[in-house]
Amino acid sequence: MHHKAHQGSNYVQKLGYAFLALLLGAGINIAESPLAAAASKEAAIVVDANTGKTLYSSNADAQRYPASLTKMMTIYMLFDAMASGKVSKSTPIPVSAYAAAQPPTKVGFQPGQTISAEAAILSLITKSANDSATAIAEFLGGSEPRFAVMMTNKARQLGMRNTQFRNANGLPDPNQHSSARDLALLGVALREHFPQYYSYFSTRSFSYRGRRIVGHNRLLGKIQGVDGIKTGYTRASGFNLVSSVSTDGKKLVAVVMGGSSTPARDAQMAGLIAKYLPAASRRDGGNLIASRKNSKVEVAAVELPASAEAPIPVQREQAMAEQPAEVVTAYAEPAPTPSPAERILHVPAPSPKIEIGEGDVDEVDPVTTASAPSGGWMVQIASVGSSEEAKAMLSKAAAQVGGPIAALSPYTEKFQKGSTTYHRARFAGIPSAKEANTACAALKRQKFNCFAIAPQS
Repeated sequence: MHHKAHQGSNYVQKLGYAFLALLLGAGINIAESPLAAAASKEAAIVVDANTGKTLYSSNADAQRYPASLTKMMTIYMLFDAMASGKVSKSTPIPVSAYAAAQPPTKVGFQPGQTISAEAAILSLITKSANDSATAIAEFLGGSEPRFAVMMTNKARQLGMRNTQFRNANGLPDPNQHSSARDLALLGVALREHFPQYYSYFSTRSFSYRGRRIVGHNRLLGKIQGVDGIKTGYTRASGFNLVSSVSTDGKKLVAVVMGGSSTPARDAQMAGLIAKYLPAASRRDGGNLIASRKNSKVEVAAVELPASAEAPIPVQREQAMAEQPAEVVTAYAEPAPTPSPAERILHVPAPSPKIEIGEGDVDEVDPVTTASAPSGGWMVQIASVGSSEEAKAMLSKAAAQVGGPIAALSPYTEKFQKGSTTYHRARFAGIPSAKEANTACAALKRQKFNCFAIAPQS
């Protein structure tokens, strides 16, 4: 028996090293890491999910941006509502204008459409859909900021000490943070508390309204025993991955944060699994994470729209900056839930940001900008450090304000001030001073800075 177990461990280890060899053959440099943190963003941990023992740790308690790993908690909250009988797999979740306006990656909804709870889960796990995550947040919490408070409270119940959530999808927010250890705890909790739903995390693709949606987790099917959980990326976070392994009675949860690329991150994870799985125990130590019995997930009352479920994902998705959130402090009694009409139709006012990012690959379709047009009035909303930041601001303003702004021509303009290069974010194509002032007023109502620029003679 011992000989067989040893053979099984060697087999898994060989698979891991074979995967590393493939990456090396493709030209991926993994000499600096897979097992050491070489950059300030990097953090990693490997936990024996049978015993709770930490097998490897590097910067595991340091605060890091979770990016789409945030969606692990969004899914936890939805699983909790399902296990409590408040939501079923077929429950339709409505999509508000605010949820539909989230940047890629996304499914692509129109406001008022719905998606079933099960399809929403699968869209988060495979597509890392930001619009679905926000729709879940509003459905369970009444609003995304309130849901973020619920998420943070749940994190505290689970023992996640270095985590604070500000949104449900992981789009950039400087006050949203977690740690490798906290996310490992969450990974263990998902398996322990919801074994009836945990198999969703092994989904590699699914069909939604005639369209096949393929997942980002490339280790599924490549490393024996890997059965989830989630990828994540923003420019600020780097490439993140939480992996769960279950094979031959052994269970691991491993976290890698701050990778320099998808292949480098995957190589690091493969190396960690290959090295530490042989040291894992086959003895089941029982539940390791605090019970969910104190959980109180309330589903906000909502009148569901009569329209059909979401359409096939759009071919072209407009890039936007990350969505706002008010300062979140964990508390026991959340604010009152908005009325159904407010929840479905109201779009919260944003605070403009300048960084974009989400998903695990380059799925953001940048704003197409033009040369500064001659003649006509313009409005300027920002002067920032890069053209990408300026494009993100223009995209968000057009999507958030709509109306007279969406019809205007966005463009960026580079200029030098001293030794520093800046990029103006402007809208053009405005025929009169009155219309420029009207456009500025609409932007200011949504908390965007704005001033009008007269035509140059």
